[in-house]
Amino acid sequence: MTKVIITGAKGRMGAALISCAKNFRDLEIVAAIGRNDDLAAVIAKCDVVIDFSAHTATPGIVELCAKNKKSIVIGTTGFSETEKSAIVNRQPAIPMVLATNFSTGVNTLFWLTRKAAEILGNDFDLEVVEMHHRLKKDAPSGTATTLLEILGDVRKVQLAEALRHGRKGIIGARTQNEIGIHAIRGGDVVGDHTVIFANVGERVELTHKASSRDTFANGALRAAQWLVQQKPGLYDMQDVLGLK
Repeated sequence: MTKVIITGAKGRMGAALISCAKNFRDLEIVAAIGRNDDLAAVIAKCDVVIDFSAHTATPGIVELCAKNKKSIVIGTTGFSETEKSAIVNRQPAIPMVLATNFSTGVNTLFWLTRKAAEILGNDFDLEVVEMHHRLKKDAPSGTATTLLEILGDVRKVQLAEALRHGRKGIIGARTQNEIGIHAIRGGDVVGDHTVIFANVGERVELTHKASSRDTFANGALRAAQWLVQQKPGLYDMQDVLGLK
């Protein structure tokens, strides 16, 4: 039996995790931690923490897990470089899964995006469009950021120089090396992501649309069960699904 603590339990993803965990016979939620609850008081009860809290809280949660030798699955996004470094630097101490999206479909999109970028080559213009609900605080989404990192890696460009966050005014013709990113917010959209490969005379679009947070929750719970069998290190959902 894999014993799990959820941090960020009072949020949308926390509620989805608690609901979906009932379908995992070999998994037990032993504590659900909200913003004002004390994780340190209960962390000894678990094998693994699943974190969907806030980007400012996660480094401290990872530090506590490292101190207590507990695995952690991290689904929180929006980290600064300093926050991400603090998390990644703990990988020699404990097993960690750090993923921007736990959906099997989205991770298939990641794989397909890399393959398409490799096959289509540099003649195709690259654009990423994402849409989320009106309450989402960070932009672009973590999933879109991963897609951009994949495209930048294949094209061998520095994203800091290549990214165009929307366009306004007289900006001139599109350059070959730029990658467009467009973040849309509205309504209750769980998460839509489209990668566009556009050339003269043809266009390829890869799209994933999520209609339920259960897809993310089920993936995170699956990752937790997988992670407790692993050695200390930093993993992602591609490792969990065997896509590497």
